[in-house]
Parts: sequence; structure tokens; C-alpha cells
Amino acid sequence: MNVFLNGEFVSEERAFVSVFDRGFLYGDGLFETVPIYNGKPFRWTQHLERLGRGADFLKIPLPYSCDSLRGFASQLIANNQLALSLLRLTLSRGVGTRGYSPKGAERPSLVMSLHPAPVREPQAVPRWRLVTSSFRLPATERLAQFKTCNKLPQILARAEADAANADEALLLNTDGYVVEASSSNLFWIEGGAVRTPPLTGGILPGVTRSVVLEICHGLGLEVREAAVFPEDLRGAQGLFLSLSSMGIVEGLSVDGHGLTQSLLVQTLHAAYWDLVRSESQ
Repeated sequence: MNVFLNGEFVSEERAFVSVFDRGFLYGDGLFETVPIYNGKPFRWTQHLERLGRGADFLKIPLPYSCDSLRGFASQLIANNQLALSLLRLTLSRGVGTRGYSPKGAERPSLVMSLHPAPVREPQAVPRWRLVTSSFRLPATERLAQFKTCNKLPQILARAEADAANADEALLLNTDGYVVEASSSNLFWIEGGAVRTPPLTGGILPGVTRSVVLEICHGLGLEVREAAVFPEDLRGAQGLFLSLSSMGIVEGLSVDGHGLTQSLLVQTLHAAYWDLVRSESQ
């Protein structure tokens, strides 16, 4: 497998960064995961715009333009012959002086790698068992709007899901509301309308989340941002998650409590894959 590393295509066995890289030492960096369909990145512009906003916020200069990165990504996909895959972009501040100060870190590191896509069946909605994590996310956290390389709360939440033989973990914020899952955004159905937590609750503005909202508006569905407590989700008319690697996933249960399955989720799932096909031709 070839990897793009700071302007070069190298084998994964030769793809190394320094042990003094701030991404390794402190999680001082950003990443994006872009689904690849038919050899084409899906919603590339939205992913790169978020990466750019994060880089501006962290004051890490992007070493390549968006157009250059797109060209490198296309070459990487062709080199590895992975027309159906996941593309991971990782931007680190690079090597600097010892300590938290970013002074001296003037050469950012950028890596792109491809990974086999998870098994997906566009004709069938995947259904996951969920658990509620004991870890909490800070409400109104400004860093939550970017995919930073420091994801310890999400890692520990997913470890709790693994220990419970569940597929994903829901996270609450410090105000007690359910805001997202460890690697996905949350939606539920109430009164026939689609609900999702507000970005101000301290959640990631997921690219697939925005695609779901776009689909809902196209179908004429009512969409509203709303805060929700864990116990309220159990009585929802349906619950689903959105994530770039899978698209739309329906919640089967939360903490062992069965959830209502919704035909509306099936409709949104079908519309999502119709959109993927139309944009990947």
C-alpha cells in the first residue's frame, strides 16, 4: 500500500514521522476521513473546508492547496487501485521545541492514506446496538467543531461500547444532554419530524450530518435542532446516526432497551445512497 507523506508517495513500510512530531506527542493536529466511491472522494470540498477552518483556528498552515491535495488524492487512489475505500488525511503541526509552546514548529506534516471501506449494503439499513458512555464532552467547546487529533473521550467511550459488545457509544455533554456518538452524529424522530442536537452543544459539524439535513430539506421533512436527555431517546419514534464511513445507521437499542424502527430512516438511507451514486458517476 502506498501512502502520501509530505509530497512523496512511499510504501507504508517507509511512511514514518518523527517521534518528536507534535501530532504524536500532543495530538497537535487535525484529520479528515473521506469516503471514496468509484475512485472519487465524496463531498471532498466540505471535508477540505472543515480541515481549512481547523487549520486556521489552530494556526497550522496547510502545506498544499485544496486543488493540489485533490490531485495527490486521485493519484494515491489510482496507485493503490482502491476505488472503494476511506481516505484519511492527517495534518500535524510538525516538529518543534520541547513543551506545549508551538514556537519553532514551522514545517507541518501532511499524510494521506487509504483503507478498505467497511462492508455496506445500500439496500439494507445497518442497525447498531448503542450504549451510553460514562465520559462527558464539554458543552460549548470551541474545539469540538474540528476533527482534532486528540480524541481521548471518544476513544474511551468506544472502549466502553466494545466492552459491552455494542457497536457505538452515545456521549452526553456536561449539561446532561446527549449530543453525539463517539464517531457519528445523532438524529432521532419525534412527532414525525427529524431532530438533531444543536452545534452549540459542543458537537462536531459532521459532513454526513450536513448531507442528511440537505436530504431532509429536499424531501420536505421538518428538521429541528433540539436538546435531548438520555431517557427521552428511548421513547423516540426512531433513532439514527450519520458518519462518513457508513452513511446512515439506525439505532437498534440503547443500553439494552429496544428502539422503535422507523420507515422514515429507511427512506433517508435510500435517499443517501441515491445521492452517493449520482455524485460518484
